[in-house]
Amino acid sequence: MSCSCPCVEMFPFPLKRRRKEAAAPTEAPPVQVLYPGICIFLVERKMGTARRGFLASLAQKKGFRVAQEYSDAVTHVVSEQNSFPEVLRWIERKIERPLQSVEGQEPPHIVDISWFTESMSSGKPEPVEDRHRLGVRIVGSRVPDDKDPLSTVAPYACQRRTSITHHNAQITDALDILAKAAAFQGSEVRSLAFTRAASVLKSLPYKLQSVEEAKNLVWCGGHCQAVIQEILEDGVCHEAEALMTSEQYRCMELLTGIYGVGVRTAERWYKEGVRNLSDLENPNIKLNSDQKAGLAHYTDLNQPVTREDAERVEHMVKDALYRFVPDLKITMTGGFLRGKQQGHDVDFLITHPDEEALSGLLKKAVDWINRQGLLLYHTMKARSHVHAYKRSTHMDGHETCYAIFALPHPDTSNSESEVPGGDLTAPAARAWRAVRVDLVVAPYNEYPFALLGWTGSKHFERELRRFSWNEKKLSLNSHGLYDMEKNCSIPATSEEEIFSLLGLQYVPPPYRNA
Repeated sequence: MSCSCPCVEMFPFPLKRRRKEAAAPTEAPPVQVLYPGICIFLVERKMGTARRGFLASLAQKKGFRVAQEYSDAVTHVVSEQNSFPEVLRWIERKIERPLQSVEGQEPPHIVDISWFTESMSSGKPEPVEDRHRLGVRIVGSRVPDDKDPLSTVAPYACQRRTSITHHNAQITDALDILAKAAAFQGSEVRSLAFTRAASVLKSLPYKLQSVEEAKNLVWCGGHCQAVIQEILEDGVCHEAEALMTSEQYRCMELLTGIYGVGVRTAERWYKEGVRNLSDLENPNIKLNSDQKAGLAHYTDLNQPVTREDAERVEHMVKDALYRFVPDLKITMTGGFLRGKQQGHDVDFLITHPDEEALSGLLKKAVDWINRQGLLLYHTMKARSHVHAYKRSTHMDGHETCYAIFALPHPDTSNSESEVPGGDLTAPAARAWRAVRVDLVVAPYNEYPFALLGWTGSKHFERELRRFSWNEKKLSLNSHGLYDMEKNCSIPATSEEEIFSLLGLQYVPPPYRNA
């Protein structure tokens, strides 16, 4: 594999050899570790044992940490003449588990040898650019003039505008299925790769006509291109179709559809033999209170919440909160703020300039809703302090109520039939439906950051945090923006100001559907 850096030839890398007797690279650290935050893992596949040993020794002499075996400490996976899927499969066979990121930190960079040689040439770890990453195509051939802007599609989703409707839904639907299947299999890295590819295609202002056009796009590597080609030629992605009909995928989708059940819990239940909801009646399977409520209202909670439903929930929430503090600022966030016409839940952000007005407010309002017979289930999370992490984080310490409301049907009047009770499994026999509602209280000075975090989409927010840290060395979360070098927070009074502080063009909520 060639490198554009003119200094690469300075290093007399030996030709590849296949010598089984050659010693494997050692994990012994160099005399002085100059870059403790960097840990390199060299993929032996197609590189060879001898060459890998030489490169490992060279890196250690330059002050880099080199891991003999892959671990969660690895920050850079270096490969030579391999594709992104080939590297993932090779590593996962070696470690006998899915390659996944550790909560609170970015997954490792999976790069080709050019990043390594450039870093060795300069004597320091070079920034990872798109041309280094496996699965990312750099502009080579040009597309027609009317599609030329696509050759410079930004690598971060927070730099792109993505509306709800787009031109490549069939392709992105297939990629979303592959991403979900990878997550169900425990491979967060592969899931994120498919999500990033789908995000790029959702932002395109025209419909792809050939796989050649995708070769100019960031994050659209070999696997993504194969999906595109298959759909353009056959009208279907056979891999996605096969996954959707597989027992594991169907069961994992069923189980993760239960309120309070994540991928890990669903995976454990699947391994224990759970294949349908009735299997959860087994006394050996312990359900927490969230999961019991989710199972009791499973049918309702897996029906889409319409915008009309959301507006009626908004009326209920405001009616309750305004009884205690009439001048609150209450904002419906999430997908509905981004322009969606339906979703799975309804989120509200609550604030007031006077912090005393917020003290105890949420409990009072929830208790009032409960007295009206409109609260099926809820859990309260007290406000907690979120530190200025060294990495941007999705963690949220705001005071929150996670609830299931009994939303009366619009054609019913106030009557006893609306009060929850009786047969909860017969929606047609009652005058209400169960709806998930999240109520979040944020201090006034944190409101812009909380609004940005709770508006989504999930991938847009993840990319915004990644950009903040990677490009600006600033830590962003739903509480604030932090300068780690100066050890201080950076205030902002609006979402627009946050984007400006990050050097980004403001992206309105309707264009954050990444």
